[in-house]
Amino acid sequence: MNPMRILSLLACLAVAAMAKPNNRMDNSVNQALKPSQWLSGSQLENIPAVDDLTMERLENMSLESGAELVQQVYHLSQIHHNVEPNFVPSNIQVYVPKPNGQKTVAPLNEMIQRLKQKQNFGDDEVTIIVTGLPQNTETVQKATRKLVQAYMQRYNLQQQRQQAKAGQDYEDSNDKKNQRTSSEEDSSEEAKNGKTQSGDIIVIDLGSTLTTYKRYAMLDIEKTGAKIGKWIVQMVNELDMPFETIHLIGQNVGAHVAGAAAQEFTRLTGQKLRRVTGLDPSSIVAKSRNTLTGLARGDAEFVDAIHTSVYGMGTPIRSGDVDFYPNGPSTGVPGASNVVEAAMRATRYFAESVRPGNERSFPAVPANSLQQYKQNDGFGKRAYMGIDTAHDLEGDYILQVNPKSPFGRNAPAQKQSSYHGVHQAWNNKDNKDYE
Repeated sequence: MNPMRILSLLACLAVAAMAKPNNRMDNSVNQALKPSQWLSGSQLENIPAVDDLTMERLENMSLESGAELVQQVYHLSQIHHNVEPNFVPSNIQVYVPKPNGQKTVAPLNEMIQRLKQKQNFGDDEVTIIVTGLPQNTETVQKATRKLVQAYMQRYNLQQQRQQAKAGQDYEDSNDKKNQRTSSEEDSSEEAKNGKTQSGDIIVIDLGSTLTTYKRYAMLDIEKTGAKIGKWIVQMVNELDMPFETIHLIGQNVGAHVAGAAAQEFTRLTGQKLRRVTGLDPSSIVAKSRNTLTGLARGDAEFVDAIHTSVYGMGTPIRSGDVDFYPNGPSTGVPGASNVVEAAMRATRYFAESVRPGNERSFPAVPANSLQQYKQNDGFGKRAYMGIDTAHDLEGDYILQVNPKSPFGRNAPAQKQSSYHGVHQAWNNKDNKDYE
């Protein structure tokens, strides 16, 4: 059976369902029947292929309707377990952001040569972000920008401190005079107490190759991850950098690619990366029948995952040593109006925790449901979701979050709406694609 005909059929079925009163699926279809009971294989074969599902469409649907549609796509694709992945991106772009708002951009196979030209690159912590959704929607752009900004602020603040110790004035050395509001003063005060570390950021923009839902659904996670894993090994060898400082972060389907990349790194070197973080790991539509695919504990020394769209674009399957479920396993988190926004909230939460002074804004406790969390009234071994997650944690953790930024319940009272230096540079008119 043509796998894309299965997916295309679902788009037709779901579109028809959305036309029903109140945008609700008929319960007899939604709950009582399994996908294989809807139509026979021969009937599926006779349905003409239609590529009708896009990220923009999902953004324009309600959270509930979009989640139903995505879940139908997933379950219908699993009828005969024969939807084999067939898309491996050939030209993945990579960029390294700079403090002045500019960035070094190159294809994956050319970036290592660019990195060799950078002084002291890889001497300290290296964060590699693998995007997992197309960057052509406002929601995805904003979340990715926030994560990059947060790391730039974190690493840049450390550089400021180092320069200050050497008797240099950071603001003068960069010849910038930035107006600062009272909120910036407050956030700077928080930042003074934050834990920072020098480091470098690399963004592997896989998401921008997933320009259609077909590419997203049919992505060969294992082969794409292996390609990135080999690249990381080459980077470590050619730059003579310590692999122990690498933190690999993946968004949505990029979380699974990050896991596969870490596995390939281990296969080639016999060593494990320090940490892999999955930001709302996705359900996997296409997977090889005889291959275990998906982010999982063991892919790195420590694997953590944040699930914000379990019954939407995300997966309910445990993906790490520790899995965090903000407001419990659900279609989406508070304040998210569609499945794309719900999926990207994991990125927003992690970004908030990266900002100096916000490392422990997301306290969580062990629980299997929001009800259990509330009944326990927050008792249990406390953990912190985000950058400061302890590497000895195991199991499922639940926490409550705010519907708007700041999302963390323990976040500073003053909303951190803007940042000096790096933040301003990454918000200028030359960087509209990240706003």
